[in-house]
Amino acid sequence: MTAPAQATLAVSTVIFALRSDTESDFKTLWLPLVRRTREPFLGQWALPGGSLPADEELATAAARTLRETTGLAPKYLEQLYTFGDPGRSPGTRVVSVVYWALVESGEAALAVDGDNVQWFPADRLPELAFDHNRIVEYALWRLRTKVEYSRIAHAFLGETFTLAQLRDVHEAVLQKALDPANFRRTVESSGTVVDTGERVAGARHRPPRLYRYNDSVRAVDLGPLGPSIG
Repeated sequence: MTAPAQATLAVSTVIFALRSDTESDFKTLWLPLVRRTREPFLGQWALPGGSLPADEELATAAARTLRETTGLAPKYLEQLYTFGDPGRSPGTRVVSVVYWALVESGEAALAVDGDNVQWFPADRLPELAFDHNRIVEYALWRLRTKVEYSRIAHAFLGETFTLAQLRDVHEAVLQKALDPANFRRTVESSGTVVDTGERVAGARHRPPRLYRYNDSVRAVDLGPLGPSIG
């Protein structure tokens, strides 16, 4: 009796960044994809990732493969979900532990961008290799769910920001316009942001206030294990 083939363990990462959309006045979510250079799915776009070495932590492997393929080293990297459908990879069983990363626009501009690495609008993707379209859909759902109750939007911003910039993040993620006055009241009453007492330098008329996130509230609850990105 032939022994069943062992599954291969891999890591992949969904990276979201905000970029201006040429088709609208709003910023939208984009993500980098990597062109497959071997079978299966030779030539198709896929999420950055690779197989997991036996001696490497999952988060470390996710950060390493992301850095090697795109040049990105995001501050926010969280485990998203494990995808292990038997039919997701032709000819072999591959179980992928998927992470997601959020990067600021300035950091995203430093990413590798060429024939084999390109940025795509998250809601207008081509047909991807494996089940990566499904993975991106799940990541978008998680992001849109979390942005309304956590401080995850901080990962898209610098250390200080205006409430208008914060609203831009929420509008891009939720894909809808938000009333500025209501948004301001909601954010200020949440206790997640702190007025720095400073204003945007060089702005005409009345410069907008600069805020920072309350350091006592984490962007993600890492639990008792703490951060494990190496």
